[in-house]
Parts: sequence; C-alpha cells; structure tokens
Amino acid sequence: MEKEQTHTDVEALESNQCLELLRAVSLGHLAVSHGDMPQIFPINFTVDHGTVVFRTGPGTKLDTLRAQPHVGFQADGVNPETGVAWSVMVQGKAELFGGIEETLDSFNLMLFPWESGPKDQFVRVIPSSMTGRRFKVADPLTWWKHMRHG
Repeated sequence: MEKEQTHTDVEALESNQCLELLRAVSLGHLAVSHGDMPQIFPINFTVDHGTVVFRTGPGTKLDTLRAQPHVGFQADGVNPETGVAWSVMVQGKAELFGGIEETLDSFNLMLFPWESGPKDQFVRVIPSSMTGRRFKVADPLTWWKHMRHG
C-alpha cells in the first residue's frame, strides 16, 4: 500500500536554514499595507548579514514603505530532481539605506533588478520573525484519489 503524505512530512526550518535557501534564489515577493489593502510586489533580492535587501525606485512601493515599514517577504523554490520544495516567510521592518557609508556598501551586494528604470533606493528588511518549511511535492494523483473518495 502506498504511503499517503501527511502534514508530519513537513520539516520546519531554522533561521540559518531559511537564510541558506534564500541565498539560492533571487526572486521573492514583498507584501505591504497600502491604505487598508494589502499589495504584493515581485522583487529581486539578496541576503546580507541575515537581512533581505532589494532595490526600488520612486512609486507606490517606496511611498508605502516610508509610511508603513512593517512588511512581509516570501520566497520559495523546488528541486525538480528530488521533488522537494521549500518556502520561507519573513516578517519585519523595512529600512531605507541612508548614509553615504551604507550606500557605498550597497554596491558590493551585486544586486541588479530584472526590470529597467531608476532603482537607486536600497531597502533592508530586518526580520522580526523568519519561518520556513521543506516538504516533498505531492503527486497530483494524490489529489485525484481524495476527490474520488471525498
């Protein structure tokens, strides 16, 4: 009899494991509160000293971060060879790079956005919490079995 996947097959990740996984990808999603509505933006990012750093330019995202710096950030990935997926969620506060020293250091991060246009403002998300999980991707037939017997 084939073993069914249960939630016990989900591995909770420590912060250092989350950061290691985040270093392996460059695209994530930033969630902000704009007025009374959530907004989610895809961003290119890098990990720097346990924080998430990205670049942005003038517009809704930057205006919102200035008014409401509490954000959520999420990235995930999957290994197509093993079928193991992961997801990392960061909650924290966005801080804009300000001083000349911090701005000069930002160029060492080698952070190049995919989208063209002025993105001169570097932003650092300082985590207040970081959670992650790793799991085997369920075989699509598993869901078919549940639908037939549900």
